[in-house]
This record gives sequence, structure tokens and C-alpha cells, in this order.
Amino acid sequence: MQNFVFSAPTQIIFGRGTEAQVGEVSKQRLGNKVLLHYGQSSIIKSGLKERICSSLAEAGVEVVELGGVLPNPRLNLVQEGIKLARDHRISGILAVGGGSVIDSAKAIAMGVKYHGDVWDFYTGKTVAEGALPLGVVLTIPGSGSEAGGGTVLTNEDGHLKRLAWSAHVIPQFAIMNPELTVTLPAYQTAVGGADIMAHVIERYFTNVTDVDVTDRLCEAILSTMILYLPVALEKPEDYAARAEIMWAGTLAHNGLLDTGRVGDWACHAIEHELSGLYDVPHGAGLAVLLPGWMRFVMQQDGQRFEQFAQRVWQVETAEEGIEKLSEFFKRLNLPSRLSELDIDDSRFLELAQKCTGNGQFTVGNFVELDTDDILNILEMVK
Repeated sequence: MQNFVFSAPTQIIFGRGTEAQVGEVSKQRLGNKVLLHYGQSSIIKSGLKERICSSLAEAGVEVVELGGVLPNPRLNLVQEGIKLARDHRISGILAVGGGSVIDSAKAIAMGVKYHGDVWDFYTGKTVAEGALPLGVVLTIPGSGSEAGGGTVLTNEDGHLKRLAWSAHVIPQFAIMNPELTVTLPAYQTAVGGADIMAHVIERYFTNVTDVDVTDRLCEAILSTMILYLPVALEKPEDYAARAEIMWAGTLAHNGLLDTGRVGDWACHAIEHELSGLYDVPHGAGLAVLLPGWMRFVMQQDGQRFEQFAQRVWQVETAEEGIEKLSEFFKRLNLPSRLSELDIDDSRFLELAQKCTGNGQFTVGNFVELDTDDILNILEMVK
């Protein structure tokens, strides 16, 4: 196990009806004037937006609204949000939605404090030295963005999807009511679940030894998802299943499972390029890529793959464990081949080259993948 520093500063407010507290906690954490950032029409139709605005008004918090966040959030809306926040002297940002909304809000929060192009954070040109405070009302579990410092943004100029990270954008609080997730379409529940599982699996496959505590934490969260995801799909209003999934999503990506180990992250790197080019749901792309990646790198540490098979899936061999994962994703009606996402091999080389900066670097830590390796994985899952 490696040395580590762990901090989880986000206040989690979890349970039934907790969105009623949003006014009070926003006043304390975000100030008197917030940018309410959200996606499309779902929070309006459900009445959630009205309840949140009423709570904020009762607390004396002024609201400026910016909706319209799309899946795989776009740079152009972030730029609009930065201007809006500056013009109205916003004191904090309240993101209501899932990972795309939260990531967009994080980009705005960083951009308001920066005098250059916000895209600079995503190209590695600079790092954020400050940000507006941010709070979350989570409606879609999956990304884990509600308690972490990562933010992913898509620049349509070049179809580039890139990651930035800053401790300054770790949310001050996350209000998490599993009741808000019961109306999610089954496919959205499934792709969110695949994303949660991918966050765990990317950390599980490590070359660092003597990490049994976090191994078993990873296995517990995977086992929880395997048990409760089918329940949530079969019985959408099952509160217990929704609660388990929502909390698992936060624990999968708040840094706890990173402690003492180095994760891989190759599948996320490949999928970011995939959804940057084709705008596919992140979890769907990961459901296709993960089994292919596993088969490609399995020989790196056969014992770890056997441990994954035995502890998570209760089967003996590494190949059986990978097949169980693939079968589980199929059971959720997720794709298992790129062709099911209407993706052919015509842009595989472009995708692989984007992953590696035209061969300047590799992706992944468990196994370092070059352009040819990525092409081989894409061919395996086409």
C-alpha cells in the first residue's frame, strides 16, 4: 500500500425529502445569489425546480437560472454561464441534475475566477487557482461528480472531450434524495449503473500490492450494484434499491477507493474520445469497452483477475469473471458491441490517435496502452 492523503469535504445530506433543505444550506454555503444550473425539462415537469426555487426564496437567496445542459456537456453553454455569473455577480452555483450538469457547473465555477479561456483547464495549459462555491441536488446517480473534483467537458470544435480536476470545485454539499431517481428511464438508470461499476473497476485493477482493505471495499460496492441494479430496473419505485445505488455511486468516486493504490483509467480515456466523436452515453461506451479491455490485459496479473472472478462473481477463472460482467451488462440491456451504438471502424485510427496524442504518450497504469493496443481493443469490441 502506498502513502496517501484522503479528504472528503463534501457535506452529504441524504434521504427522503432532503431537497427541502436546499434554501438553508445554500444560504450558508453559497451565499445570497446563486446560479441555478440544470439540464432539460425534467426538473420542471417533476415540480422539483419549483420546490427548489421556493426553498431558496424562503431562505432569502436570489436566483439566476441557466438551463439547457446536454449529456456530455458543451463548452459553449459553459461560456454563456461564465458571462451570466459575472454580469449578475453570482456568489455560488447550485447544480440540479446528474454528472453532466454538475460538470458544467464546475467549469463555470472555475471560469468565473479565470481571465483566460476556460478550455485552458481541460487542455492542461493551466490549473484553477480558485472557483465559486458549488452545491448539488443530485437527480441521476452515476458520475460521482457530486463529491469529487473532476469535471469533463466537450468542445464541439474538434469533437474533444477532456477532463480537468481541481480541489476548488469539489462541491460544498450534495443533497441526495433517492426518491428523485424513481422516474429515471430504465436505460438512464442502467448507463449510470455501468458508470458506477466502471469507476470501481478502473481502481480495482492496480499494480500496487497489499491493498486488501480497498480491494474489499471495491468488491462490496460492485456486489451491491450487481444485487440492486436489476431490482431498480424491475421495480423503479423501490426506495431501498435506489438508495443503495445512489450511495454506491458517491463512494465509488469520492476518492476513498483510491487510497493507497493507483488505478488504471484507460477505459475512461478511450471512452471520452468515443463519446467526444459520437456523443454516446458515457456508461454505454464503458459497458462495451470494459470487457474488451479486460481480455486484452488479463495476462498482466492473472491472480488479480481470478480474485475479481471469485470474490465478485463467485466463479473460478478470470475468463468466467469477465464473461459474467459482460452478461450482467447485457441483462441491463446495455450494448456489448460498438456496432450496437452505430459505430463502425471508419474512425478507429482517429480515435486511438486522439487517445495517445498521435503516439506521444500512452494511456492506462495497470497496462500502458499505445495506439496499436487501443486499436486492437476497439477491433475486439466492434
